[in-house]
Amino acid sequence: MTIKNLYKNLSNLYPESLRCEWDNDGIMCTDNLCKSVNKILVALDVTERTIDYAIKNGFDLIISHHPLVFKSEKSLTPERYTQNKLIKLIKKNVSVFSFHTRLDAAKGGVNDVLSELIGLENVKVDEVESIGRIGILKNEMDLDTFAKYVKSKLNTPVVLYSGNNAVKTVYVVGGDGKDLIPRALALGADTLLTGRASYNTMIDAKDMGLNIVEGGHFFTENPVCEKIKHDVLQIDSSFEVEIFSSFDIKSC
Repeated sequence: MTIKNLYKNLSNLYPESLRCEWDNDGIMCTDNLCKSVNKILVALDVTERTIDYAIKNGFDLIISHHPLVFKSEKSLTPERYTQNKLIKLIKKNVSVFSFHTRLDAAKGGVNDVLSELIGLENVKVDEVESIGRIGILKNEMDLDTFAKYVKSKLNTPVVLYSGNNAVKTVYVVGGDGKDLIPRALALGADTLLTGRASYNTMIDAKDMGLNIVEGGHFFTENPVCEKIKHDVLQIDSSFEVEIFSSFDIKSC
């Protein structure tokens, strides 16, 4: 299968129409749209570690969630970080796809995977903000217990949380979800589970009657890599696909 055809197949699963207006994703770089793809590396981020691993191990393509190129590049020189990564990838014939907000919003994407991971039932798409999901825990928990539960499910080293409510109705948005606090409140959630909010928004949300649970940006989104791998193999089971942990997180 070619780069072009694989991208077309994946775009059927993660439609471009779901992409936020401010976002940039899709085919980030390739030296040849018609070249064959055999070996694929899936990672949340296209870091230097990801690129070096792909080159060393002979991967044709990296598929990431976070965009390799987010802001427009006005030149291409090795003196700038993102541009240098692009040059390295093109020289070594490694292509990159990034599926960002459309993968957040897509059926079976980031937030469906996260909802399933923490055991939400009756999960619904936020009709206004298609990225968000809202669902119900089978058994109500106090906030302390829910925070520990999230920590275990996400295998994250640290969970930050604030609030006063018991946890039953949870609004889910992986990554940085502070902008969706009004939607969580409007839909009647008692808790927002996200990757990162901010100091001020956590204080304000508590005063507004909403729990905030921060599971870590990486840890709330990285589980989708398994879904990407599954989707790629459904398209063509002959692909060799590996998941790479793009961020070496430490805590103390």
